[in-house]
Amino acid sequence: MKVEKSQIQTPAILLDLDILENNIKNFHRMAASKKIWPMIKTHKSTEIARMQLNHGATGFLCGTLDECETLFENLVHGEKRDISIMYAYPVASYPNITRVIKLAVDCESFYIRVDSHKQCELLNQAAAESGVCINYTAIINTGLNRFGIIPCEIKKLMGEISNFMNLRFCGISTHPGHVYGETTDEGIAKIARQETDIMKSTAKALNDIGIPPQLISTGSTPTYPLVSKETAINCLHPGNYVFMDNMQVSMGCAIEDDCALTILATVISAPRDGEFIIDAGSKCLGLDKGTHGNEKIKGHGRIKNQKDFICTADSNEDMLTIQSLSEEVGKIVVPQSNRGKATLKIGDKIEIIPNHSCATANNTSLYVAMRKGVFDRLIYVDMRGNSKNPLT
Repeated sequence: MKVEKSQIQTPAILLDLDILENNIKNFHRMAASKKIWPMIKTHKSTEIARMQLNHGATGFLCGTLDECETLFENLVHGEKRDISIMYAYPVASYPNITRVIKLAVDCESFYIRVDSHKQCELLNQAAAESGVCINYTAIINTGLNRFGIIPCEIKKLMGEISNFMNLRFCGISTHPGHVYGETTDEGIAKIARQETDIMKSTAKALNDIGIPPQLISTGSTPTYPLVSKETAINCLHPGNYVFMDNMQVSMGCAIEDDCALTILATVISAPRDGEFIIDAGSKCLGLDKGTHGNEKIKGHGRIKNQKDFICTADSNEDMLTIQSLSEEVGKIVVPQSNRGKATLKIGDKIEIIPNHSCATANNTSLYVAMRKGVFDRLIYVDMRGNSKNPLT
């Protein structure tokens, strides 16, 4: 049976397959001969990971151990795919170290990231007891000031951990997440230069002491088009590119038509002049207004096709703002000067581009996949955060 968008119950997380496939194809084409290990926390779906593999990805960067384990179970073990799996963060608790050990035993191309002697000491001890060698990369701080060391510290770290025989150094990794605070092309280009210059400086320091890094990996969707041209970087980790979102639009990295993931909602109340209540709240949209403080983000998402719901001469200005969210509902407001121009009414369905698509993805168990406005299939989100029993 043909199901049109208007027939789908709300709220629903829609995924436009044509846009999704186009985003994957375009970004992977940019990478030329580099390794593409996308950050999988954006979509958390085996089916979408499979699409990325079919377009040239050879591995994945994971934000949770749940993601690492599901990729191994479904694609490496289940489908005999020869792929690399990298966990983006250090581990320090015994249960998580145990999970890392098992992944290293089961998956020859499993990697973890570290940035201190103590993490390596804990890992090496557990690895030695299990008779396994763990691949790792050192996290480099390229300006986000979260994890990582700076180039002048790399020699000291390598000197401290070089005697850990059950750890195998494979390279250096970073994430320039501070780029999400930028709002201009010039600002993004500055972060991309900083990202590559620091990684090249660190690689040179390692080469100088006879420890050449096999992997030099980095990634963010905004800097990807620039960094993908840099010969010194050989592994890329874009994440948000598959869906795009309002953050990418606000930065000029995407337009509305590039955004594959939207929330379908219905106007269920109009309690006051210029105010409308929709049946989608923070459990669909999240409360994110920009990962690192993007001042261009206004409201809790971007309503698509606004001209269908408000008559205003200024077609470039968004006049409908998602002002606030409760858990299950949201409030749209119209500026006082334009309240007489709003045509939005109870029963209307709207599509919303989330500010941060990764947060929306982790709030659902399935995507309603559409093709040219018609339902195509359900795509399951099978790697959600905390989806596994922590006691097993």
